[in-house]
Amino acid sequence: MPLHEKAVIMDEEALGRALRRMAHEIVERNAGTANLWLVGVRRRGVPLAERLRREINAFEGVGLPLGQLDITLYRDDLTTLHERPQVGRTEMPGDLNGKVIVLVDDVLYTGRTVRAALDALVDMGRPARIELAVLIDRGHRELPIRADFVGKNVPTARREVVEVRLTEVDGRDEVAILSPD
Repeated sequence: MPLHEKAVIMDEEALGRALRRMAHEIVERNAGTANLWLVGVRRRGVPLAERLRREINAFEGVGLPLGQLDITLYRDDLTTLHERPQVGRTEMPGDLNGKVIVLVDDVLYTGRTVRAALDALVDMGRPARIELAVLIDRGHRELPIRADFVGKNVPTARREVVEVRLTEVDGRDEVAILSPD
């Protein structure tokens, strides 16, 4: 069923403000940046993690370690996605044992992507703690997962799609709701 754009709910300015606020919340909740890593979930979580890192660097003067996590092989819907799924790279800045990991993704919906990301991280080691930062929380959870840092809570209908568009991937910054009607 074709989808059409129902509304743009965040423009470039709003997206930037949300990330700046989230960056401050991350540092505040962790009482600084010691042992703190940002890990973006491929695809759009990676540029969001990079932006959070830049924001934190701007006011803390530190370059946080940054990782990139591909969860393709950890998905519970892997067999329904594609016959031959494209597996991306996972890159970590070192040993994650004892680190505080802030997992970054674009949209939190059912919680299944986060569950897959948690499984992937735990297979790599034992972090001290894993926190979750998402740009959009749209509700409709199927698993008991919640974000620690949220850019915007957006109530949606299940039939709607929240599309995060980032300059690094899509050529522009905005968040839109798409609908079949």
